Formats: sequence, C-alpha cells, structure tokens
Amino acid sequence: MTSHQSAQTMKPATAAKKLGVYLEATPAEFQEGVVSRTELNALQADPPEWLLELRRNGPHPRPVVAAKLGISISGLARGGITDALTTEQIDALKRDLPEWLQKERATQAEVRKEAARIKEKNAARGDQGGQAGS
Repeated sequence: MTSHQSAQTMKPATAAKKLGVYLEATPAEFQEGVVSRTELNALQADPPEWLLELRRNGPHPRPVVAAKLGISISGLARGGITDALTTEQIDALKRDLPEWLQKERATQAEVRKEAARIKEKNAARGDQGGQAGS
C-alpha cells in the first residue's frame, strides 16, 4: 500500500466563492473542471486577466455586491436585488442612493453599533469575572 497523498480538489462553485467571483461569468474551462488547492493558490497569487477583469468590473456575486454597498445580503434581497451586478451597476446605485439602500445602510450601521456595544459589554464582564474570584 502506498502512502501517496492525492491533491485536495474543490468544485468550481467553491473555488469561485473563495476567489470572490460570480461562477457563471468565469471561463467555461473553469466552470467545467475541478480546482485543486494548488491551482486555487496560483490563481490567488498570480490572477490571470479574466480573473482581474471579473474582480474589477464584475458581474459580482451577491456577497461582494452587499459589501460594496455597505449592506447585508438580506438587505439586497429586501431591495429587490437577487442577481449579480456589475461594478457600473453598483456605482449607479451608490450615486442614485435609492430609499431602500439608504434604509439598509442605516440598518447595517445600527447592527454594527449594537455588535460593538455587546462586544464591549462582554469584555467588561470578562474583566469583572477575573476580579470576582479575588
């Protein structure tokens, strides 16, 4: 029995997610094959032109669109955005700043503020916990 180790591979959808690109916009050979960990590392270290172009202009997957707009993925859905968007479309939304986007940004700001408050509260509780046993 040989102790030969096989290369770890992943589905194209997983690799696209790790690369932050929209799978349907990638080249056919990327979509149809499997991607090894070595190939993924190579794509990240020295991205080919198609990957640079996708990252620059899109279309971008929903997590990237949400991050670029400063809202949650759920906020995108509430705003009626269910498909990938190009950088140009994202920039247009930022310029036009529709009411739904303003509301979602405000909601996201509140969520971040609340998360920071809870983190501070837990940190303070942790400090007190250390003193309680003294």
